[in-house]
Amino acid sequence: MNTVKNALAQKGGEIIHVRSDDMVFKALVQMRDNRVRSVLVIDDGVLVGIVTQGDCAIKVLLPGLDAKQTVIGQVMTPNPMTVKPGDPLEACMGLMAAKGFRHLPVLDEGKVVGVISIGDVVKDIIRELQRNVGDLMGYIMTDSPGG
Repeated sequence: MNTVKNALAQKGGEIIHVRSDDMVFKALVQMRDNRVRSVLVIDDGVLVGIVTQGDCAIKVLLPGLDAKQTVIGQVMTPNPMTVKPGDPLEACMGLMAAKGFRHLPVLDEGKVVGVISIGDVVKDIIRELQRNVGDLMGYIMTDSPGG
């Protein structure tokens, strides 16, 4: 399996984020416009949290709060678990499965460099399987007896 760094290279480089004092509405607009399900919460260059569609639905919409008047800091997950670029995606997958996360911020020497999602991990598994199938087909067609 690949590393977090390799998976990030397959994605766009933009880090979608909001501030903890922004309104939830802004986070929802960012999610819609960028077709993502979470945004990082970064204050003055420091990762302070993550907010997901689920956070917005469960903590804002269900209780009947107004997304235009609710501060992100009230609903975000503070101090989220993070991974490093050199970490294997396999470890990310295990962490996501064990903890029920779908998104993991990636920090390199304390600086946010991206986010790894469960979708990124699945795409990497599919690429790896395709590579393995291609290798096996090549072996069967060229190296096997009668091939």
